This record gives sequence, C-alpha cells and structure tokens, in this order.
Amino acid sequence: MQLTIDKPSLTKALAHVASVVERRNTIPILSNVHLAADKNELKLTSTDLDMEIVETVACRSKGSGSTTVPAHMLHDIVRKLPDGVDIELVRDGDQGRLVISCGQARFSLQTLPSDDFPSLSVDDLGHSFQLTPADLKRLIDKTRFAISTEETRYYLNGIYLHAAASDGKPTLRAVATDGHRLAQAELPLPQGAKDMPGVIVPRKTVSELVKLVEGGDEEVRIELSPSKIRVSTARVVLTSKLIDGTFPDYERVIPQGNDKKMEVDNHTFAEAVDRVSTLSSDKGRAVKLSIGDGRLTLSVNNPDSGSANEEIPVEYGSDPLEIGFNARYLLDISGQLESGTAEFSLADPGSPTLIRDGADVSSLYVLMPMRV
Repeated sequence: MQLTIDKPSLTKALAHVASVVERRNTIPILSNVHLAADKNELKLTSTDLDMEIVETVACRSKGSGSTTVPAHMLHDIVRKLPDGVDIELVRDGDQGRLVISCGQARFSLQTLPSDDFPSLSVDDLGHSFQLTPADLKRLIDKTRFAISTEETRYYLNGIYLHAAASDGKPTLRAVATDGHRLAQAELPLPQGAKDMPGVIVPRKTVSELVKLVEGGDEEVRIELSPSKIRVSTARVVLTSKLIDGTFPDYERVIPQGNDKKMEVDNHTFAEAVDRVSTLSSDKGRAVKLSIGDGRLTLSVNNPDSGSANEEIPVEYGSDPLEIGFNARYLLDISGQLESGTAEFSLADPGSPTLIRDGADVSSLYVLMPMRV
C-alpha cells in the first residue's frame, strides 16, 4: 500500500473514526484503524464491536492494499504534521510497519494484519428513509441532554426514535428521559418511516451522529432493523447496534391538566437562574420559584454559603405557587428554546411541570420538581 493524501482530508477523517476507538482495549486490534487504499480512495474503518464507522476520502494511490495501525497515535501524528504539505503513507510488508512521511518528518508505526480486523455484521435493514442533516441534528440536539447516564437503567441510555402522531398527523419523534426530566422533539414523518420499529439509539452513537452531520447539506440515509441502525452520507457510513430494551411509556408522565400558565422571557429567566444558582449546593442545585401575579422570585438558601434572590416580570394570572427545580435542568431546557418566550404549565409543588417554546409546537419538556 502506497498513497499520498492532503493533511486536512486525512485529519478530518481520522478525527471521526478515532473517536469510536476506546482509549483502553483488552483486544489490541480494536485500538487500530483499518486503512484500505484502492483506485485513488482511502477507506478508514474503526469499531468498538457495538459501532462501526467507515469514512472514504480521496487520495493518490499506487495499487491497492490494506493494513491496521493504532488509531489515536496515527491521528496525533497527522494532526501535528506541518500544514500545506502532502502526507505519504507506505506499508512496509517485510517489517510489518506503516511509514508516514511529510516534509522532513518520518514516522514508522507497528501494524496488525488486516484479516484480523473485525467487521460489524448487519442483518436485513428493512426500513429506510432520508432526512436533511439539519433535521437529524435538531432531533438529537433537542433531546440528547436528557439521556440518562445511569447504567442500571440501560434502556434510558439513549434516544428513543419512533413513528408517532401529533394532532392526527404522522411524525418522527425522538424522546429522551433520565427520570427527572424528559425531552421530546418531532418532525413530519419522512417517506419510508411509516412502519419503522421503535428503536433506542445508544448515547455514544448519538454523539457520533452529531459529528457525522455537522455542517453537511446532503440528505442523510437512515436504515433500521429492530437491532441495528445505519446512517449514511456520501462519504461516511455509521453502523451501530441498538439498545436491546423496552423504552417506558413516556406519554404517561407528560402532564395534560396543568392549568397554571406562566410566560417569561427566556433570556431573562435563564440569566436569573444562573445568577442565583451560584449559591446553590453542588449536590442538589435547587432553586425555588415563587410565582405571583406578574412576578417571579427566584431564590436559593444554602446554609453553607448564604442566600440569593432575584425578581423578574412574568405573565401569570393563577393562584400563587412555590415550586423548586434543579437549576442545571432549568438551564439545559432553557438552552433549547429558540424563541424569546418560555411557557410553563404548572399544577402544584409536587407534580411535573410542562415547558414549551413559545414559537415551537414540535418540542416539549417535562421537569420533575424538587423539595426546597
């Protein structure tokens, strides 16, 4: 294998594929990236046995060949090479090494045989549809912050992607929850997704998907089976196992009868929460909201550090209410609201609160209160 490639193309591709590779591996080959050159294209593949990324970039190759080298080490080397100079990769079959040359710099890396590199087998992906990168990124960004990190409830460690209906219209809906908060976003159901199975896309796969669609403008192809998902662009193919579990009946926790309505300027609200929460305890991060006619008082009382309160104007015409929330959760939700208005639908201090964007009916958020 012998090829020449420009630094930006190789650096970008290696950044994608190396992010899948775990830093610590008990199986040496899983620390490597598979390189295969043929017909002026270099195909880079990495896997952790649950997910596989294949990225293809243009190069100038002499003949064909393949090898595997340590992914993170190769990425670090290429990243530090001088700009504006092409990089040459040559596999020395006799020595079992890959030689990387650029200007006066030369590196030689130990390789492992290509035949030992595992491939993620794919069953029949019977469901296929397309989304724009912006739509896929929006579904992910609106919900990913609520993914649970609690490994014992593994079925919450991802985004639940499924076909649903909203106001009688079919939608593609993404939902994530950690038991304390819930995020839901949807868009019109794309052609081909009508009979798709409901699937739970793992947290790590979600993170890689964001990188895959970042800045892209070509449509993304999504293929599904009950156990695997494949997302393809013109140059990158990501294949991943899905979480084998049952997502809970999340619609039961979305409040329907909350009759106390509060509207507040989202920017003003977020800044006030951020300020008063400076004094909240690291463990609970609790902020109390005291809501009255036309005003909202946010307060924190921490015996270890002191107290803080701030009053801001709101639109509210119901009975006075005091309710507590985790400040970090409030700020996470506030960060997803694109319009200037946050709409709160409240019931009582012990019941979940529904939060919506004043100008976006396609997403909603549910937040459990805290004792304060």
